[in-house]
Order: sequence, then C-alpha cells, then structure tokens
Amino acid sequence: MTRFRRWLRWLLVTVLVLGLIGAAVLGGLYFAVSSKLPDVQTLRDIEMQEPMYVYASDGKLMAVFGESRRTPITMKEVPERLKQAFLATEDARFYEHGGVDYKGIGRAVWLLATTNDKRVPGGSTITQQVARQFFLSSEYSYTRKLSEILLARKIESELSKDEIFELYLNKSFFGNRAYGVAAAAEFYYGKKLGELDLDEMASLAGIPKFPSSGNPISNPERARERRDFYVLQRMASLGFISQAEADAAKAVPMHASAHEPPVQVEAPYVAELVRQEMI
Repeated sequence: MTRFRRWLRWLLVTVLVLGLIGAAVLGGLYFAVSSKLPDVQTLRDIEMQEPMYVYASDGKLMAVFGESRRTPITMKEVPERLKQAFLATEDARFYEHGGVDYKGIGRAVWLLATTNDKRVPGGSTITQQVARQFFLSSEYSYTRKLSEILLARKIESELSKDEIFELYLNKSFFGNRAYGVAAAAEFYYGKKLGELDLDEMASLAGIPKFPSSGNPISNPERARERRDFYVLQRMASLGFISQAEADAAKAVPMHASAHEPPVQVEAPYVAELVRQEMI
C-alpha cells in the first residue's frame, strides 16, 4: 500500500468518525431540547390581557387601567391588504412552508453575501416569531434557536395557518405600549382595521422590526423609509399591489399621532373602587 493510499484511508476514517460523533452530538441535542418543549396546544386557550375601561352609568369613560394597549382581533377582522402588508414584510412564503422557511433563509444569506442592500427579508418566519413571543426568551443562543425551530414545526402541526397569523398580529409589539395590530391602528391613527388606508397599513407592518426606535411617532423619517422602500416596494414586487398603488401610497406624508381615549368623567376615586372590586 502506497503512502498516498494510507493517507487517503486515514482521512476517510477520520471523516467518518468525526461525522458519527457530530451526528451523535446533534442527535443528543435534538432529544434534549425536544423533550423540554412546551405544549403548544396552550396557544388555543391564550387570553390576551386587555386594559380595564371604567364607564359611568351614562356610558361616559371614567378611567383606563392597564400598562399595555391591546385590542384582540380575529382574522376575519383583518383586511386582505393588511395581511399582505405583513406577509410581504415578515414572511412572504408563510402559507407555503411548514414553520421554517429554509428556502427563505438561503435566499437571505445569499443576498446579504452578494449585495449591499441590507433590506433583505429575514430568516425567521411568522411561526418562529410566535414561538419566540409566547415561549422563549429574547437572548440568542444555538440552543434557543433550535428550540425556536422545533417549536415552530410543532406549532404548524397543531394550529392552522390563520390561527398562527392571528396570534402573531395580536401579540406583536408596536411601540408606545401598543400590543397587537388593532391597538396600534387605534393609537397611531385613531382607526379600526377596516378603516386604514394602504399607506397606514404599510406603516404598521413596518413597525414590529423596530417598535421603539422606528415607529412613526418616535422616528417618522425611519418609519417612512421602511414604509416606502421596504414594505410597499415588497408588496408591489410580490404582486399584492400595483406599482402605481405603491407610488401613490409613498406620496402620502407620514401623519401618525397619539390617539388616547378621552376621559369624559373625572372621578378617579370611584374608578379606583371599581377596579379594586374587579380584581
């Protein structure tokens, strides 16, 4: 046996042994993580915490209690264009993949490596974000990422796509204590979901990525850039809207402002008594 053949055999054996060790480590990690995954069926029974509104006998608002703004909605209440705005922004292949978009991950890596455009679609699907929002911490680690992927696949096997999308729209943070797209629409525009214009839908879809530093009140310039050059342009490129519709929405000035329900009856002591009685 020549020296080259001995070296080649040693190399093949080494690769085989390392491959077996790697497979064993990955298999052990998989079973260790998967055995600790929570029951995703609990997502069906999630009750979103809402503020408490106290009204006088004549229907006038006396007080609002609660740290978060939230108005839970069902998918039937979400306009198709608003759904498309979030799909274009967060997960265009949401209704096609099984929880993890391996094709999307590969495309994002390729675009980041071959272009200077940093506005490329991210690798986390809507389902992965739901897994993270309800079950996982925000810290980054390989174990947490694996848990996120396994949870996403588990969620997809138990819940329908619309159930997952509804959880995402109700749970996502939109800045200014607004949780959920309905609360965000009410706070930034004083509107119900069905009353939103295309430019407003695109603005809302762009917020969850940067809810504190990129919402249309704290940073209207950054919010407009994201609305115009990412959300609306993505919607047009995916065929959700025409380029003319995108251009028309881009021409609308940013006009978000804080909308708070006005307290019509000043009776804080009575309102506090009601709150104490209810908790």
